[in-house]
Amino acid sequence: MPQQKIIHFLQQIGIPVIETELPDNCFLPGLAIERNAILMDPQRMKFPGDLLHEAGHLAVTEEKLRPLIGTEEMDPGWPSDGDELAAILWSYAALRYLELEPEVVFHPEGYKNESEWLIKQFANENYIGLPLLEWMGFCHSFEKEGVAPFPHMVKWLR
Repeated sequence: MPQQKIIHFLQQIGIPVIETELPDNCFLPGLAIERNAILMDPQRMKFPGDLLHEAGHLAVTEEKLRPLIGTEEMDPGWPSDGDELAAILWSYAALRYLELEPEVVFHPEGYKNESEWLIKQFANENYIGLPLLEWMGFCHSFEKEGVAPFPHMVKWLR
């Protein structure tokens, strides 16, 4: 089951997933990000792949800012458009690492009806946002010093 595989991966890389009851008005059904963790309500969550997208937001946020997520101290402009692009591409790298189908994350009810388009772009190795992920130190565009290029990641947290 993808959900357990995803949760295990996230915990391994240092992103806790905490089961708790959440209100109906979460941005994504049954999921919220708070500080350095993902809060998950298994009764309300619709798509297990959303865990990877939310984890991508945590992962691409600077370490010093992650504890502020979900608090009034966090910049109201978070996540920026660049953060969103980076989180999308991060979640693609994670699903490839976990050997999941792209549709697990890029389901038809997400990504402002652009899921199919994103899957097609990534399948054609048009990795939108790759320079940003590379700048953040997650990966390389090309093989470098024996390290494989994206979607291989050299680290999972910024």
